[in-house]
Amino acid sequence: MARKRGSNNEEPKQGSPAWMNTYGDMVTLLLCFFVLLFSFSEVNAKKFDALIESFQGSLGILDSGTAIESDDLITEAMKNDLTTNQKQELEDFRNLQESLEDYLKNSGLESDILVTHENAGLVLRFKDNVLFDPGQAILKQRSKKILTDIVTFLEAPEFIDKSIRVEGHTDTVRSDPTSLYPTNWELSAGRASNVVRYLVEESDLEPKRLAIAGYGEYHPIAPNDTAENRSKNRRVDIVILRSEYIISES
Repeated sequence: MARKRGSNNEEPKQGSPAWMNTYGDMVTLLLCFFVLLFSFSEVNAKKFDALIESFQGSLGILDSGTAIESDDLITEAMKNDLTTNQKQELEDFRNLQESLEDYLKNSGLESDILVTHENAGLVLRFKDNVLFDPGQAILKQRSKKILTDIVTFLEAPEFIDKSIRVEGHTDTVRSDPTSLYPTNWELSAGRASNVVRYLVEESDLEPKRLAIAGYGEYHPIAPNDTAENRSKNRRVDIVILRSEYIISES
């Protein structure tokens, strides 16, 4: 007896369904499209590394939670992205740093006062014994001459519009609770305040350019585990702020 057409006994076709071929072609084309896009793009390794390091500094991932000490890498990597004013400001900061370092070297102060770049701007870092006696916030007579000399740099035409923040810092050794400054907060703020007062009253620096910050023991630049390291943390920083930093905080 002959087999009828359309019989249910007809065996199914082998292999994947026909729609799978179309789907596979589409996925392959998409993959080729994204590979082509990637081949057109360029990743600037220096910019990428600089970006990562700037995040690390701002988030406190670097040692002691400080910002990057030198911004040369960032400056070079981002050079093409800066505006004309930003490039000029960076050049002005470099020139100021060189001038201050020459002054400190000629005055024999290069081991007591450090000039360094940080994210916020150019930092003049004074060891506490340069300006004050231990546990005190009264400026030494010799330190007044140093501050007066530094004002001449801060009043140069290219820096006349720059804001300045004076920061006081201490180590973790507690202040005498019966003293005029019973806590490290008050000691650090008192020292910063007296520096600003001198800059305004004796050196005629424009008051609206100045701000005070007392950080106590909470912004160390070294572990407080040895006498030498504690001496690094007892400091006053005069920070000449970058324009971008001021805008970002306003």
